[in-house]
Amino acid sequence: MDAPPPPPPPAITVGWAGDLTPGWSGGLPPAGGRVQLAPVRALLQAPDLMIGNLEGTLTSRGRSKCAGSRARTCFAFRAPPGRARALAWAGFDVLNLANNHANDFGPAGRADTVAALRRAGLRDTGAPGQIARLTVRGVRVGVLGFAPYAHAASLLDLGGARRLVRRAARDSDVVVVAMHAGAEGAGAVHVPRGRERAFGEDRGPTRAFAHTVVDAGADLVLGSGPHVIRGMERRSGRPIAYSLGNFAGWRNFGLGGRLSLSGLLEVQVGADGAPQGGAWRSLRLAGPGVPRPDPRGASAALAARLSRQDFGRDAGLSARGRVLY
Repeated sequence: MDAPPPPPPPAITVGWAGDLTPGWSGGLPPAGGRVQLAPVRALLQAPDLMIGNLEGTLTSRGRSKCAGSRARTCFAFRAPPGRARALAWAGFDVLNLANNHANDFGPAGRADTVAALRRAGLRDTGAPGQIARLTVRGVRVGVLGFAPYAHAASLLDLGGARRLVRRAARDSDVVVVAMHAGAEGAGAVHVPRGRERAFGEDRGPTRAFAHTVVDAGADLVLGSGPHVIRGMERRSGRPIAYSLGNFAGWRNFGLGGRLSLSGLLEVQVGADGAPQGGAWRSLRLAGPGVPRPDPRGASAALAARLSRQDFGRDAGLSARGRVLY
């Protein structure tokens, strides 16, 4: 009698949400921050591993980067360290700190943010050379964050990014890269070829970076930063999500039209790193910036259209919001 076939490798579901600001000088969400995330808590708790991009700091220390600034507009985001508990309550597991607001209150603010997350049982990633290593349902996962800033693993250094991803892949079954990249605003929905700039900053070669880390061993690339929806691409059977827009704020994000569209991405990944399915969940920001499920599916429809326009046959999202691979 023939032996039964071996069981399929275990699969885990990885979730991703875009830019999240837990509060700032313009106000803090009530109930310790839970009000901001309560409408989507069930969605955040569904994946085996939920990752988000924390745009801001959890600290009461440090000097604001806006102090003495001559810029016409300057935003520095800070909430009390205890607000990390709301992020854990909502369902997050890992927060990316490779972004332009993680250093709003200098090294002290950044250190306090890391400490606050860890006290709440959350993991952080995004510092130079950092790989957050987790075991999720028996699958070894490495999570890395990149941004074009000195306090983060640099996405401007493609060679360095390649080496760091390869190091993560040596002892991880699944490698997830979060990238904070690209231009910003309502007109930044397309992913251009070449380098992107915003506010006088070199934001890096977004496509080239994503392709580099996939070629080096990343199984899933998750983008944030443009504050609007962007399309998805597939490369070598691996999904690249360039932006899911703003996820949650509190009177700090511009809203209306495309700026109010948001999403939550779920991707099923096998222990061999290969995707096995996934879906884009449409959200819409309401009131001061609170995400709510959008039954009309506006952001998924926009992301699917942009995927076809920007990536053609390599589009990574179907018209029905399913992840292609």
